[in-house]
Amino acid sequence: MNTKYFDLINQTFYFPQEEFRLNKDSLLFHNIDLMKLVEEYGTPLKFTYLPAISNNINKAKGWFRKAMEKSGYEGKYFYCYCTKSSHFEFVMNEAFKNNIHIETSSAFDINIVENLLKNGKINRNTHVVCNGFKREEYIDNIARLINNGHSKTIPVIDNYDELSMILEKVPTKKIKVGIRIAAEEEPKFEFYTSRLGIGYKNIVPFYKKEIADNKQVELKMLHFFINTGIRDTAYYWNELVKCLKVYINLKKECPTLDSLNIGGGFPIKNSLAFEYDYQYMVDEIINQIKTACDDAEVPVPNIFTEFGSFTVGESGGAIYEIIHQKQQNDREKWNMIDSSFITTLPDSWAISKRFVMLAVNRWNDTYERVLLGGLTCDSDDYYNSEQHMNAVYLPKYNKEKPLYIGFFNTGAYQETIGGFGGLHHCLIPQPKHILIDRDENGILGTEIFSPEQKSQDVLKILGYDEK
Repeated sequence: MNTKYFDLINQTFYFPQEEFRLNKDSLLFHNIDLMKLVEEYGTPLKFTYLPAISNNINKAKGWFRKAMEKSGYEGKYFYCYCTKSSHFEFVMNEAFKNNIHIETSSAFDINIVENLLKNGKINRNTHVVCNGFKREEYIDNIARLINNGHSKTIPVIDNYDELSMILEKVPTKKIKVGIRIAAEEEPKFEFYTSRLGIGYKNIVPFYKKEIADNKQVELKMLHFFINTGIRDTAYYWNELVKCLKVYINLKKECPTLDSLNIGGGFPIKNSLAFEYDYQYMVDEIINQIKTACDDAEVPVPNIFTEFGSFTVGESGGAIYEIIHQKQQNDREKWNMIDSSFITTLPDSWAISKRFVMLAVNRWNDTYERVLLGGLTCDSDDYYNSEQHMNAVYLPKYNKEKPLYIGFFNTGAYQETIGGFGGLHHCLIPQPKHILIDRDENGILGTEIFSPEQKSQDVLKILGYDEK
């Protein structure tokens, strides 16, 4: 009978896959022997495989290049990294090896931009697209960047007051700006229109009133973003068509407008059953933009994207040990991990996000259906289903044979939402985090980015006297 864990995976999915294969009965991720990581560093363990970041960036640049060549599209493509997905220096250093641009969300982001400029990771030709609702400190920092000569800074106007606030801080420089469209949300949302941006019907009047006759301001960009991401749905295509109508009407009034920012939203792999035709979506987006502009007899815009999760998400992973099994009734077995989902994978708790989850070892053992529980005393600290099925199946628990499990493509948002370096629910410590890279010969190297959090670290944050 096909009762091994390998049999279950093999008959449920196409396996092996691009990034997953086996070495005997242990899992390899991008040819990284995960059991060797466990033996060297222990668990719980977080890791970032840096080459995956560059790999995804260059995939996306290739898709847009092919789509533009195929359709004879005359505009340029600019890939921006959305910093809020992960602000870590090691992410930025890897991402900006690839001649890309940056999108910011808040005041401290500008300090990161200035650090990257100082250290030569980005340069004066790097576009800095400043999104988000802008309080005074964010305005001050954007103004400092512009006043210090970074002419590729583009604050995206989110509300009617921001332009005048920026101009107060930049009295002599000519500035480039964008305007964000307040897109209409999907019908299932609790609200109708995004809180971000300016309504479709109000953008051209706003331009005429505040920008058209202001010699200090040059409108360069219209910004469009759909909260649910770039997906092949009637809703997405309908919103894109509405956006293009605004762009065309605005372009006819504003000769300096030359760029359309379609935001982010490429999905990442959340299951071995994941399917998404990236090239088709890019082809269709480029084709629709070109067709609309050609029909209206206006030049096609340069295209900006702001990929965050897509850039960094598939580089991350977490490994845990199953340290105990609790049989709570005749049907429910709880496998307890040596950490907390609330602490280390907060999206799985907060928004029921699913990640690729696989056993790291013992693939030749028989399997069982289980629930996964974390160490906190919170009833919500669990992970009970996979994207493809309402269950978790793992090799059978055995006290004498340690079992390790991995969660993959966790590289976006988890550290910042989980409060990296801070306090965590029930004071569960933050795991060790390692970086994995390859040299020019493809040889793997690892280093510890941060050790596992100690009690002294937590007590210091809480204000306890160290004496």
